Amino acid sequence: MAKALYPGTFDPITLGHIDIIDRALHLFDEVTVAIATSAAKKPIFTLEERIEHIDKIFEGNKKVKAIGFTGLVVDLAKEQESNILIRGLRAVSDFEYEFQLANMNRAMSPDLESVFLTPKAKFSFLSSTLVREIASMGGKIESFVDPIVMNALQEKFKK
Repeated sequence: MAKALYPGTFDPITLGHIDIIDRALHLFDEVTVAIATSAAKKPIFTLEERIEHIDKIFEGNKKVKAIGFTGLVVDLAKEQESNILIRGLRAVSDFEYEFQLANMNRAMSPDLESVFLTPKAKFSFLSSTLVREIASMGGKIESFVDPIVMNALQEKFKK
């Protein structure tokens, strides 16, 4: 059984992330969305809220699960008995960083493979940072996130 990890902060999860998960499900038997605590990024949603959003979005799909983690993703991969990391590439500008990260992970864990997936073109500009910024200013975000996340963001930024 091929189990893949999709690590990130997912603050919030966007339709681009969801598209990557859907694509990964065509390749792997199970996808674990590994949500980093990432205190340095000062997430708007708690780790528990981010896990809950993903659980609700993929409710009924036993092939997707969400977990939180701290520490190195290579250690998490060993713990989860997975040797596959999913990484999303939106644009060429993402590649250099992701390439460096993949090589560093491989240096620490030689059996760990990074698989790069691209989202649909209509999601290639999306980032959690931009979605949070638009939501914070009362902008329309329904074409960028699942309704579960849209409602949660609107609740966070109520004035």
